[in-house]
Amino acid sequence: MHIFDASRTAAALPYPALIAALRERFAAGCEVPARHVHELSAPGQSHKLTSLLMPAWVPGQLYGVKVVNIAPGNNERGLPGLHGSYLLFDAVTGQALAVLDGNTLTTRRTAAASALAASFLAPAEAHHLLVLGAGAIARELPAAYAAVRPIDTVRVWARKPEAAEALAADWRAQGWAAEAVSDLAAACGQADVVSCATHATAPLVHGEWLAPGSHLDLIGSFTPAMREADDACLQGARLFVDTEEALKKSGDLLEPLRRGVISEADVRGTLTTLCKGVARGRMQAQERTVFKSVGTALEDLAAATLVWQTAQA
Repeated sequence: MHIFDASRTAAALPYPALIAALRERFAAGCEVPARHVHELSAPGQSHKLTSLLMPAWVPGQLYGVKVVNIAPGNNERGLPGLHGSYLLFDAVTGQALAVLDGNTLTTRRTAAASALAASFLAPAEAHHLLVLGAGAIARELPAAYAAVRPIDTVRVWARKPEAAEALAADWRAQGWAAEAVSDLAAACGQADVVSCATHATAPLVHGEWLAPGSHLDLIGSFTPAMREADDACLQGARLFVDTEEALKKSGDLLEPLRRGVISEADVRGTLTTLCKGVARGRMQAQERTVFKSVGTALEDLAAATLVWQTAQA
């Protein structure tokens, strides 16, 4: 059995290849059951360990399970609050093939999914990217987007200005024309693509700030209590989701749906229908597009398969 630590997992997932792998898997499909959620309590501990199990498989080929353990009490222990691993098996024999670093796998496939959506939805000549957030996923977005659009200018905004400054400095060291910004409204109006990867529980981006023809990518709102965009961001825009599950999980959609701001009929397509050519992406240069993702085990399996195939080659 092969073991891929964080660096080996990242090295096997270059964005052009990963985006292509996601496009192929969304078009072909796979089996994706509902995720399992388990809570584990321990004597004398006030915090419970939450374990998420996310399986997916291609019949007769590969079967994978991502296990994500969330331990709120780890802050007091000086440990990360989240640990993830991905297990890959032969779907016929059940033989264990590989263990991959789950955090790296998730970070890169999430950024790649946003870039895949942008390949259909962002302006063809989009070169100016604004990133909201300074975490692990935010850090990957310029490289992912550059695989599908001619990105040459990157700006970053974060609640903690020092975090935005540090990330911008890291990007400049990688060769990007990058800077931190404090005026979020102005920065939104200047960007071709606005990508949000935050844990916000109230809207950060307002529709009136967005430029005509821009693309808005919403990554962070993966629970009903979270929001990154206000209602006006969705009104008048062509709206797409990664899977229909986004309509059940994301506060960015649930709240506007509940109040009748939008309806499910306003969702023009998913990554599956886009990759199959059933749905059409950007139609006009001046229209705004919005992509909302919550993640799917299909993406994990596509990424793990690419790592395994690379190792075999």
